Amino acid sequence: MALPCHLHQASPEHIPNFSPHSLLPPLETELRNHAGRRLYNICQHFDTGLRKGDYSRPRLVRYTYEYSLSEESRDHFLRYFFNAVRVQIDGNKPIPFEDIRSNFFNFAEYLFDNFFLPLKASTKKTPQSSPAFHSVALEEQQYAGTESRLSVLRRDCLIRDRHRCIISRVFDLAEAEERFDSPGGARDDDGNLLADETDHPAYLEVAHILPHSLTQVNREGRLDPSKNPALAIFDMFDLGIAALIQGPEIDRPRNAITLTAQHCLSFSNFKIYFEHVPATDHTYTIRTFYKQNYGRRALFPTTRELYLLPEGTMSIEPPSRRLLAIHRAVAHVLHFSGAGDYIDKIYRDMEEHGVQGDGSTPLGHFISLATIDQSYSI
Repeated sequence: MALPCHLHQASPEHIPNFSPHSLLPPLETELRNHAGRRLYNICQHFDTGLRKGDYSRPRLVRYTYEYSLSEESRDHFLRYFFNAVRVQIDGNKPIPFEDIRSNFFNFAEYLFDNFFLPLKASTKKTPQSSPAFHSVALEEQQYAGTESRLSVLRRDCLIRDRHRCIISRVFDLAEAEERFDSPGGARDDDGNLLADETDHPAYLEVAHILPHSLTQVNREGRLDPSKNPALAIFDMFDLGIAALIQGPEIDRPRNAITLTAQHCLSFSNFKIYFEHVPATDHTYTIRTFYKQNYGRRALFPTTRELYLLPEGTMSIEPPSRRLLAIHRAVAHVLHFSGAGDYIDKIYRDMEEHGVQGDGSTPLGHFISLATIDQSYSI
């Protein structure tokens, strides 16, 4: 269902205070459970009148809370949420649904406009190196920008992942070409002949787990302030995670994996995700939100142990379990709320049709995407 044409975005006075709560004690168990039930009641009340598959702002709020990765992060979300809707977190009075309607949807719009929309849109602008609620909400928090370190990152990830896609295990075609004239024939990193491979080599790419463009600097060498809210909202999934991706940290090997171009696109678009296998260090089941497996040989789900360099060789850190868990959480929120498909539709409509005169165009989101595209092209 198309949303009506509008220019509305959440204004600062309707935005929750995203100032750091790291010094606040955790909520008592009884209060946390009470607040969680009230949040679910509010989301359920407003989640009406939608067809199956429609984008649901109440479900966006609900699943953002549900897929927070720790009690501490969920406590943060509950504090932000009840501050935003102007309801006491420990209140027992009946919820004044119609009085909080505007605040509730402003909160949902803020999450969408400043986190999920730019996060998913940024995956469409993932750079590749050549193989050779705003200021008020953030209390002046600033995150350092990052310069281009993609060629070093690509080199390190290819070495760590043995020049193979960590899902399909296909060998890198560019590296195979480099090794073609080696004595005894081209061999992989373990000494096996590439001529004996079942699958043909393919060009590989290095995919950021959380997008590089989140902290890519502009021409002045500064981080665009419009990118700060997304970094701050990450803390509602995993408190303190912003420190792992600010500045040069976002271009460390722990935030990147080696994939074929097809898998890179699917992963960056939150269509496939990694689910850690309990009681293992670096083993994951890779699952998908595609509607079906196409072809006789099903690709997903599949379980893979990530490559690690042998002891005594150069040290390159493995992909971060925390970052892969956040990617998985975001993928689930986008899928179950319908926001992922909705953003894809906005992109298709913007590229194919532009603004429609029948009032069906979500104009505010068109403008947001145009601004995002401009900032990532700088």
